[in-house]
Amino acid sequence: MKFDDLGLGPEVLKAVDEAGYETPTPIQEQAIPIVLMGRDVLGCAQTGTGKTASFTLPMIEILASGRARARMPRSLILTPTRELATQIAENFKTYGRYHKLSMALLIGGVSFDDQNALLDRGVDVLIATPGRLLDHFERGGILLNDIKILVIDEADRMMDMGFIPDVERIVGLMPTIRQTLFFSATMPPEIRSIADKFLMNPKEITISPDISAAETVEHFLSIIDGPDHVKREALRTLVDQEDIVNAIIFCNRKRDVDTLERSLRRHKYSVAMLHGDMSQPARLETLDKFREGGFQLLVASDVAARGLDLPTVSHVFNFDVPMHAEDYVHRIGRTGRAGRSGRAFTLAMPEDGKFVAAVERFIGREINRYQIEGISEGTLEDGNDGRVGRSGKRRPAAKRGKAGTETPETRKAPEKKPDIPKEDGTPAGKSAPSRKRPPRGERKDSSKEEKGSVVGMGDHVPAFMLRSPGKR
Repeated sequence: MKFDDLGLGPEVLKAVDEAGYETPTPIQEQAIPIVLMGRDVLGCAQTGTGKTASFTLPMIEILASGRARARMPRSLILTPTRELATQIAENFKTYGRYHKLSMALLIGGVSFDDQNALLDRGVDVLIATPGRLLDHFERGGILLNDIKILVIDEADRMMDMGFIPDVERIVGLMPTIRQTLFFSATMPPEIRSIADKFLMNPKEITISPDISAAETVEHFLSIIDGPDHVKREALRTLVDQEDIVNAIIFCNRKRDVDTLERSLRRHKYSVAMLHGDMSQPARLETLDKFREGGFQLLVASDVAARGLDLPTVSHVFNFDVPMHAEDYVHRIGRTGRAGRSGRAFTLAMPEDGKFVAAVERFIGREINRYQIEGISEGTLEDGNDGRVGRSGKRRPAAKRGKAGTETPETRKAPEKKPDIPKEDGTPAGKSAPSRKRPPRGERKDSSKEEKGSVVGMGDHVPAFMLRSPGKR
C-alpha cells in the first residue's frame, strides 16, 4: 500500500514525498483512514513505529478548511515531554508546508510572552505539555471550548510521570463532542480504563512490538563482575570495537549521566549529555548538534527514550538496566528506526537479575549473552530476596523471611548459661530485688549539703543549684 491509497490530499502527499517516505508503516496504514472518517482511535504501538505521522497527516487534511480564533485553538496534542512536543511540531512543519495552518508550542523553559503572542493570533494546532497548558489556562490566556480534535500521545508515559490528573482536568475543559485520538506504547488495565473515559466507540489498533524491535534491532546482554569503574571500562571497550555512527547511552539517574559523561570526556571520546534538569534551550541545542553529527555519543536519562526522531542512531547502550521493563523497549527504539538495522547492548551487574528477567518476560525472549573481551563475566542473581540500594539497583540481602523474620536456616537455638550464683547472693536465673527511689522532694545528698559544692562544678556553681530539690 502507498500513501496515495490512504485518502490524503495532493498537498499532504507532495510533502510526504519530499520528506522521502513512500510506504506507510502498519500503524499509519491502519490509523490514517480511520482518523479521516472522524472516528475516535485507541492505538497501541511502541516508539519508532510511526505513530506521529499516523495522526499529524490526517489532522492536517481535516484542519485545512476552517479558521482559528484568538486564544481558541482548533486542535490539541498533549505530550508528556518537551522533546516529544518539539518533535511533533517539526513533523507538522514538514508535512504541512503546503497548508497555511498556524501552530503553537506550549512547553516549559520558553517565555510566556512569546507563547501568548502566538495564541492571540489564533492557533489551528496546539502542541503542549500538561503543566504549561494549565499555566496558560489559569492565567486566562487560552480557552479550550473550540477543540475539534484531541490527541493524547504516550499515555503510559503520562501515567508514569503523574500527569493523568492534569490530563483529566484538561479534558474536562473541552466540549464533549470532539474527535479523540489516544495513543500508548503499552496498554495495561490502568491505561485502558483512562481511555474508556475519554473515547467514544473507538477503533482499536494494535501493532505488535516485534515489528520494529525484534526484527530490526540485535539485542545483547553483558554481565559485569566488578565495581563501577570496571563497568565504565566495559562500555569503552564496546564503543571501541563497534562500528558506531552515533549512539545513545542510557543511565537510570541524572547524576550518573553527569559522572559517565565526564569519564568518557576524560578518555577523549566525543560526547555530550542530556537530562531533565537541563534548560530547554540547552536540551534543544544538544539534540540539534547530535543530529548534525557534532558529537558521537549522547549520555542521557530516560528523557531521551521516547519521541525523539534520531534516524541515524546506530547503537543504544543501556549502562544501567532499566528498572521498568517497558523503558527497555523505548530505549532500544531509538535505534533500528524506519526499517534500519540497529544494535542494543545492556550492561548488567549480578544484582540486576530481577530487572533483566522482567525485561526478557516483557519482550518475550531471552537476550543474547555477550562476553566483552578483557572483562570478567559475572552471573545474574535471582534477586527475589534483594533490596533496592541507593543506586536504584537490587542488592542481595541476608536470608530472611517476610517482614524481616528469621528463617529456619538462620534461626539458632538459645545457648544455656551455667547456673552461677551472683555476687549479691541472688540465686541464678533470678533478678536482684529492685530498690525503690525516694520521692523527688525527699532525695538528698548529705555529703553535698555539708560541703556546699557540686562535684565537678568548682567554686562558681550558681546558688540555685546548691538548693535542695525539695525547697522552693
